[in-house]
Amino acid sequence: MASFSKRFAPSRRAVALTLALGGAFAATSAFAQAPRENTDKTFESFKTDAFGDKPIEANAAFIKIDGPYRAEDAAVVPIDLDVALPKGDGRSISKVTLIVDENPSPVAAAFTVGQKRKEFGVSTRLRVNAYSTIRAVVETDDGKLYMNGRFVKASGGCSAPALKDQDEAINRIGATRFRNVSAQGGEQKDAAVQASKFDRAQLMIRHPNYSGLQMDQVKRTYIPAWFVNHIEVKQGDDMVFTMDGGISLSEDPMIQFSYHKKPGAKLAMTGTDTQGRAFSADLQESAAKAEGL
Repeated sequence: MASFSKRFAPSRRAVALTLALGGAFAATSAFAQAPRENTDKTFESFKTDAFGDKPIEANAAFIKIDGPYRAEDAAVVPIDLDVALPKGDGRSISKVTLIVDENPSPVAAAFTVGQKRKEFGVSTRLRVNAYSTIRAVVETDDGKLYMNGRFVKASGGCSAPALKDQDEAINRIGATRFRNVSAQGGEQKDAAVQASKFDRAQLMIRHPNYSGLQMDQVKRTYIPAWFVNHIEVKQGDDMVFTMDGGISLSEDPMIQFSYHKKPGAKLAMTGTDTQGRAFSADLQESAAKAEGL
């Protein structure tokens, strides 16, 4: 899957070609209103490049993916994913790939999951460029592939202008909020969290995450692609997950994820963007710096 992420990453040449052929893939009304079956055909067109000739079992019941049927903002579409292998299944989750079929670079994020996990939950926010199925493709440690998806009506997310002032956004690149969110949601949720063997943390990185398809409104030129491309989260010495990201992650990428309750094991993250900038945070220290982010 890593090779697939690189194959579909937007090089400068690819972005230039995109602009020439499709006006930065800004969705026309006909494209934006493509029916659900068309997005399935789009996935079939690149499925072999992504996963080779391996069969993919569709509509896998142990993969739960949720998102709005009609997004309020195509540049910030919330997606929730929970993967839980059936009871008694001796395998573990190896990789989870989020795909937006109709985006110019369809791989939004590829997670490599550590700790021989049988359950993995993650939430994030994506750009959606046209009516599309958003898919989660899960690979188990025996190499088998499973999939489920959610059809979302949204358009223009990849070319939508940045929400924040460009200079301010650049000055704050890499500022990171990393916090435990398990106890949020009221008494009922608190009780469920106490009974669970997992906690939940939220990571947010200040970054414009430019797609390469957005226009500088002052200079009237396209802003080069520049985005968070790698994140690693560890719990003590154990890798919780690594993520390889692309242009489909929204501005100020947010990742909320489940992790094992292990008292005394420090949760820490490191990351980079496509210009080689590095950033890091740990759960305990970040909590004290959360204000203002």
